[in-house]
Formats: sequence, C-alpha cells, structure tokens
Amino acid sequence: MTTALSITPVAVVTGGARGIGLGIARWFLARGYRVALLDIDAVTLERTEAELNDATRVLALVCDVSKPDQVQQAFAQVDARFGRIDSLVNNAGVAVFKTIGTTSFEEWRTVLSTNLDGPFLCTQACVPIMLRAGAGSVVNIASISGLRASTLRVAYGTSKAALIHLTKQQAAELGTVGIRVNAVAPGPVDTEMAKLVHSVAIRSDYHDVIPLNRYGLVEEIAAVAGFLCSADAAYVNGQVLAVDGGFDASGVGLPTLRKMAAGGA
Repeated sequence: MTTALSITPVAVVTGGARGIGLGIARWFLARGYRVALLDIDAVTLERTEAELNDATRVLALVCDVSKPDQVQQAFAQVDARFGRIDSLVNNAGVAVFKTIGTTSFEEWRTVLSTNLDGPFLCTQACVPIMLRAGAGSVVNIASISGLRASTLRVAYGTSKAALIHLTKQQAAELGTVGIRVNAVAPGPVDTEMAKLVHSVAIRSDYHDVIPLNRYGLVEEIAAVAGFLCSADAAYVNGQVLAVDGGFDASGVGLPTLRKMAAGGA
C-alpha cells in the first residue's frame, strides 16, 4: 500500500555528522527529504542526531565506508527503514598533509580507502535500491585538490583526482539505467576543521589567490550538491563542478598583478 511517507524522497549522506556533510543533510531536510547519515565518528554522530531531533526523518548509522561489510549492512538498514534511496552524496573523506617522502604507505592506503574505495562501495551498494525506482542521483564530493596539484597532498590530491574519474566512469555506465553521477570539487571551505588547521598565514594565502577573496561556506557547497541531486539537474551527468570562488580558473595567480588590474578597473 502506497503512503505519503513511502514516496517521500530519501537521501544518504556519508560523513554526515559534521561540516559539509551535515550542511548537505540540512539542505535535504529543509526540502522534505528523509535522510540517512553515515559516519565513522559515533560520538559526533549521536550528538548530531540529537541536535536534528527528527526521529521520523533522520536515521544515523555508524559506518566505516572503506569496509565492504559495514557498507552493505548500513545500506540494508536504510532500505529496511525507508524503503528507497533517491540520492547518495559520497562526502566522507580523510586527509594526510605530508610530503611524498614522509607519507607512509599505511597513511596512503588510509586516505585512498576512505576517499576512493568508500564512494565505490557506497555507490555499488546503493544502485540496486535506486534501480527499483528506475532513477537516482549520486554526487561525489571531490576537491579542488583533485583538479590542481599542490604541496603536501600526494595522498589526498591523488584520491580526489581518482574520484573525479570514478565519477565519469559511474556516469557513463549508470546513466544508461537512469542514475546520474556528478562531482563537486570544493575549494577551501570555512568549516570548523578548517578554522582549526588553517593558520592565519594560510588563510591569507588562499584569500590572495581566490578571485572572490574568501573561503566558501558550507551552505554554498550544500546548495550545489543539492542542485545536482534535484530535478533541475535532470540532464547533468558526468560533470565536475568546482565550487571554489574561481581558484581553479585563476591558475597560479599573481596577487600583486591582480591588485594592479583592480586599481585600473
């Protein structure tokens, strides 16, 4: 028997306990979705679930997205609870900022297993559920570091570049069965984590090379991810959208020359 609740759309957001993932979850909730939050951090996830305070529409599941058995179990629980999945946002990610020579193989594998294996496993688990409705949308949260190289990002940047290509592979194959796959590549975003790890000097450097002269907001990344999942993006498939204030477009950037140009505008 079809009920109003059974046809309410469902979104799954990995890494949904905080930061960009939580912002994306809030975007879906504000638009009437039911939302499953997957996160490895049980303590933060529990706190977020209590803060959202919506037991009917929010399902919080502890899950390490790099572990196939945990992923399969989590998606089975989502299916059992909500009966459908319309959107999947692969947001869970980790980073190690070290030089090539000091990055251990264990650190390399940890980053790759979460940032690349995770989206592969979660999408693979999600597709059979989406196929029952004949359609769906997947958004992979990549990074500007997957589009342009930088120091101290050998594992992180490589994982995000690989995720961008995985997005295209998924789009080419899954698009034939009605499932769209796209990627968002955020530039620096003003999350609580960024505030902790980005020094005043680093923030100043980013401001100098980003044409909009600021960090992005969680809500701005969420709005783009949400758009890509929406009917408004029904013909968008296999694309990578940089949400970076023009960081990638400006190349290496010469702040002094930009200031001179602005003075003559």
